[in-house]
Amino acid sequence: MKVLAFSERNELLEELLSFLNQRTDEVDIICREGFDPSGFNVKNVYYFSADLYDPWQAVDTISNIFSNGYDYLFVGASTIGREIAALVSQKLGYPMESDIFEFQVNNGKTLIKRYFFGGKTVMTKETEAKVFTLLPGSSEIKRGGNSSYKVQKVELVGTPRTKLLGIEEKARGTVDITKAQIIVSVGRGIGKKDGIELAKQLAQKLGGELAGSRPVCSDLHWLEEDRQVGLSGKKVRPKIYIALGISGQIQHIVGMRDSKIVIAINKDKNAPIFNEADYGIVGDIYKVVPMLLKKLEG
Repeated sequence: MKVLAFSERNELLEELLSFLNQRTDEVDIICREGFDPSGFNVKNVYYFSADLYDPWQAVDTISNIFSNGYDYLFVGASTIGREIAALVSQKLGYPMESDIFEFQVNNGKTLIKRYFFGGKTVMTKETEAKVFTLLPGSSEIKRGGNSSYKVQKVELVGTPRTKLLGIEEKARGTVDITKAQIIVSVGRGIGKKDGIELAKQLAQKLGGELAGSRPVCSDLHWLEEDRQVGLSGKKVRPKIYIALGISGQIQHIVGMRDSKIVIAINKDKNAPIFNEADYGIVGDIYKVVPMLLKKLEG
């Protein structure tokens, strides 16, 4: 099985290669110059140096390389990565599956898993697709394989269909919650913005990081959007995930279901989050959390 992988984002490419290392012996990659593929069982590296801001820049180059005898193309599911995968699929006439998180080939049959109906269900299907995008958070980054590889420089020969006028960086936090081992996450049930401080105290006391659900981060903007956990946010897998006032809708569960231990605190005893929790407390977070902080201080 010959696999070609691409991502313009180095960390997403590391995750993609870790995912593929568990499912294939070797893989070739197309990536930005400077990426270190050591330990990922990579055989051939195609480096490009151009700034990639338009998916049409990369379509021809990736299509030409992929047409050289590869069985599958895997692309990291970033915003631009999803567009590139779709355009390559259309250009070459290959079926495509987007945002998968599992992939197996058994007896010549390709099986994949992906979320369906907005994350409410998991679809397992047999597919004839040759092009895939991998959902971020589908694999832990692990190096440790073969570090011998060949390097070739390539040009992005495609013509951009947009004109870059300028770049204005979006303000981001200084923490990557996907790497946190302990997360205290708040939902709409916290009731007021001032409640964020209480959750922050608990996170600091535990040596963890603060996160939130979509309503808290994207709708109310009580926390930065890069702290959002869920289908439209980050996928996390900490050792401990504490959910404060989070109801537990599937869109949120998708982002934290790989946590080792889940602790939920919610006034609603019927909240879906308790179905995912290892430990649950039915109670008011403004009464329960101060009690936890007092115990931790003692």
